[in-house]
Parts: sequence; structure tokens; C-alpha cells
Amino acid sequence: MKTSLPARYVAIGIVLLAPLSAKSGDTREPIVLWPQGAPGEIGAIGAEGDMTKPKDGTPGGWSVVRLGNVSKPTLTIFSPPKDKDTGAAVIVCPGGGYNILAWDLEGTEVCDWLNSIGVTGALLKYRVPRRAGVEPYTAPLQDAQRAMGVLRKRASEFGIDPKRIGVLGFSAGGHLSAALSTNYETRTYPRVDDADDASCRPDFAVIIYPGYLTVKDQHDALAPELKVNAQTPPTFLTQAEDDGVRPENAIYYYLALKNAKVPAELHIYPKGGHGYGLRPSENNICSWPDRAAEWLRSINALTKPK
Repeated sequence: MKTSLPARYVAIGIVLLAPLSAKSGDTREPIVLWPQGAPGEIGAIGAEGDMTKPKDGTPGGWSVVRLGNVSKPTLTIFSPPKDKDTGAAVIVCPGGGYNILAWDLEGTEVCDWLNSIGVTGALLKYRVPRRAGVEPYTAPLQDAQRAMGVLRKRASEFGIDPKRIGVLGFSAGGHLSAALSTNYETRTYPRVDDADDASCRPDFAVIIYPGYLTVKDQHDALAPELKVNAQTPPTFLTQAEDDGVRPENAIYYYLALKNAKVPAELHIYPKGGHGYGLRPSENNICSWPDRAAEWLRSINALTKPK
């Protein structure tokens, strides 16, 4: 058990006000996704902030920023060092049951890792908690579609290849990544500007300990919003057998991809539980970032066009 925190966790108040990690790769202020306000928002959910309670868990022995009451979605760009930059980019979707965002555990720390393998991280702050009267993913999917369009439209500004932009999500963010991967032909909101004319289809997806991908009492049929077909992006999945959210989520989604002849890779580990992010433990599931990086190389996501 660690007794001290990495430097990035010390200034939590700064992280919440300007969601940037402590590393120099954070090169820009957050991009406001909806200049005139997000669709359907009336601003009555309370102040945005860290919702962590004293009894909440500390994966890897470190605290977690559990960001809640998000009504103003943003996208924050984390750029890799120039000598490592591959030109690839990934939109990162933290999890949290569509109620909060595990902002550092499944957000800033993940962008730092992406930077280490030469990938630009684009951290999505999507709307939580769940909005009444709509599906839990409705507002987050609007935010994810908008984020992909904005990132692709502004790719040259950020020094990234618009044909190598993926999505990576954890838990509920894994479901959001799958929803974006299977709902890209039509925007789920009225057009805002020319960013919405760019494709919002990810070029690849990395889905880590996902939830909500199947309907348990329907023999783990895919959730109806996940319309897997031959155009679904290549996908990497991983989950632990002892994950209380159930590894069937990753397994049945993988089988749907396989049946649609979508290139996919699945790793099921015996132990690991849920909600570990990239933090170390005694379980070999901690090696998933290495496996994911190998997979990204195998599909040429990290290879610059000649």
C-alpha cells in the first residue's frame, strides 16, 4: 500500500477547475464542445466537483477524483513529446456508472500513458449523472459524437492524423466507446457547425472492463443500442473473470464483432476485479496496457503514413 500520492494528485482543486494533468504534455485549455450549451441542458444539477466520499476505494493505494455534476462537456488535449509523436490520437472516456467520472484513474493517467507510446490523448468530460427521462448514455453519446467531430475537424491544428483517431473507455466509458463505435452514421443531436459534418466514427476502439454491453436476463444478448456490423471499428477488449460487472460484457461483444468479421482481440484474465485503470496490483491484468499497445501497432494505428 502506497502512503504518498504522485504529484499529480496534490492539486485536486486545480484539476477540477482546469482538467489538466501535472505533466507538460497538456498543451491546451479544455475545448468547450457546445458553445451555446449542450442539448437539453437547463443547468439545474448542482455545482461540478469531486464527489469522493471517505469510504470510497483507493485503487493502487491512491485516491480517485470522482467528478460529478457535469453539465458543460469539454475535450482536453494531451500531446506527446515531439520525438515520440506518431500522429495517432485517442478520445478517452472515463467510467463511473454514468453517474460520475473517474477523472484521474481512467482519464488523466490514461492520457499520460498514451503520450508515452506517442499518442495524443483527448480527454472527454461528458455529462453525468444520468439525466431523467432518457437512457443513461443519451447525453454522453451526444458529447462523444460531438467530440469526435471536433477533433477530426481540427486534426491539423493538433498535429494528428484524422484517419487514425480512436476511442478508449473504461466501465461505463467502455459502453460509451462501444456506443460511439456503433452509432456514427447519424448524429443524435441537431447540427451545430461544420464540426458535425466530419465523421464521428472512431478508427479503432479500446474497451476496458466494460459494463452495459449485454442484457443479462436475455441470455446476454447485445444491448439494443449497440448495432455491430462489418463497419464497426477494429476493437481491443479486456476484462477479469472476477469482475463483478461480469466478463460476459466483453465476451459477447467480442463474439458479435467476430460474427460481423470485425478485427478484434479479447483478453480475459483470471483476477483483477473492476476499476483498476492502469494502477499496479499483484494481478497480471495490469499488463493490459502492454497488450493494447501491441495491438495498436499490429493494426498500424501507430504507424505514420509514408
